[in-house]
Amino acid sequence: MGLLNKIFGGSAEQKEEKVLPWIPLNELPQLEFIETKSSTKTQVIFKHSTRCGISRMVMSQFVEAYGFTEKDLDLYYLDLLNYRDVSNEVGYKFQVIHESPQILVIKNGVVVAHASHGAINDVDLSKYI
Repeated sequence: MGLLNKIFGGSAEQKEEKVLPWIPLNELPQLEFIETKSSTKTQVIFKHSTRCGISRMVMSQFVEAYGFTEKDLDLYYLDLLNYRDVSNEVGYKFQVIHESPQILVIKNGVVVAHASHGAINDVDLSKYI
């Protein structure tokens, strides 16, 4: 296999996968906590559809570009297919029309920025820290 990788352009070194400090968002009471916590620390919700190729691509780009720590903000991951009730409540609570994929930036109990699809990666999170 090593010889084939060398012949066909594979690298002997495996690229280490970047892991973000995701907090699973899978229960409705978490939304109250996020709202409250947003008065002292920026909260970010990433809504992801695990069956959507666009969502996968946008998430991959987001992960690659992400450069923050747990000290900067809290980053929530919402699998909207498995937690549809939570996804629906995010829209009601924070007054944002549902899209997928979607990112919401929450400060002082309100959404200060949101985007969907490719525009997610245009959101400059550093402006909200």
